[in-house]
Amino acid sequence: MSLNINPKNIQFLKEITKDSYSDYTLDNTFCVFNSIDNILYLTYATKYKSIIFYNLINEQKINEIKEAHKKLITNFRHYFDKINQIDLIITISSDDNTIKLWKVCNMECLANIQNINENGKLYSACFLTNKNHNYIITTHYRKYLGNISEPIKVYDFNGNKIKEIKNSNDRTCFIDTFFDNESSKNYIITGNYSYSKSYEYNEDKIYHMYNDNDQQNHYSIVISTNKGITQMIESSEDGNIRIWNFHSGILLKKIKIGNDCLFGISLWNNEYLFIGCEDKTIELIELDRGINAKNLIKHRNNVLTIKTIIHPKYGKCLISQGFANDQIRLWGIKK
Repeated sequence: MSLNINPKNIQFLKEITKDSYSDYTLDNTFCVFNSIDNILYLTYATKYKSIIFYNLINEQKINEIKEAHKKLITNFRHYFDKINQIDLIITISSDDNTIKLWKVCNMECLANIQNINENGKLYSACFLTNKNHNYIITTHYRKYLGNISEPIKVYDFNGNKIKEIKNSNDRTCFIDTFFDNESSKNYIITGNYSYSKSYEYNEDKIYHMYNDNDQQNHYSIVISTNKGITQMIESSEDGNIRIWNFHSGILLKKIKIGNDCLFGISLWNNEYLFIGCEDKTIELIELDRGINAKNLIKHRNNVLTIKTIIHPKYGKCLISQGFANDQIRLWGIKK
């Protein structure tokens, strides 16, 4: 199995699912992870509000949780709990404002957090570990702000709300966390309407606002280190990829992809970036030169989520999902 694959040689391999379904133009519509018991899992949602656990090595479904939420499931995140040595996932339903925490080994629901936002939708959530305690961090999105906004909310794994972090009337599409080894600090990162933000978790305050005066949603963010600089790379509804110096807040580079929305993004060896696009394509960008290296065309709808994985048969490859009933697809080098 070779991991030294030139991403320019990536091509469509196969359709993985027949029953996956995604709603809203969001990232993390599925998740992929290697479990503690050595299973390469794909977890995704169906139109019937079920969660599917799929073994990518054996290419078969392992389990299904039927009617896992009352309404459509929109997001997934995986977390390995080092303290208890278990794999966990959170599932999100934007329509009913709920998060559920699941234990992967036996499909047990550990927490059911309801009515998270009173005045808007829950579009994303993620995990954070701070001082050996585990937390779930949530977002808020309200289509028309007016004078109503809600803060970022922090819950423990039992579903108890621990605290709130004020977020200045943000409409947040995406949230993630980043632990900076140099400063030993936890940060929360949000992709919002018009800008992105980072927060110092322990201080409960804004660290930087990354603003290029674009009045559009920012759908996905990744953090990487390049030439000693911690970079924040984000996708935007205005068709641009922006690369920021995470710690200074300075815009380092803007790469114009097109006029369509850009959704999920995935780094490849810190040199290339795969991008899910509204025009049904996956674009490959060479980051240093800011040029298009390849265009993959196979989806029938907006490409929402892209993940880079290591597959035992195909080596390093991609998994992607399109909007609605556009299925999950595998990309790599044909054997």
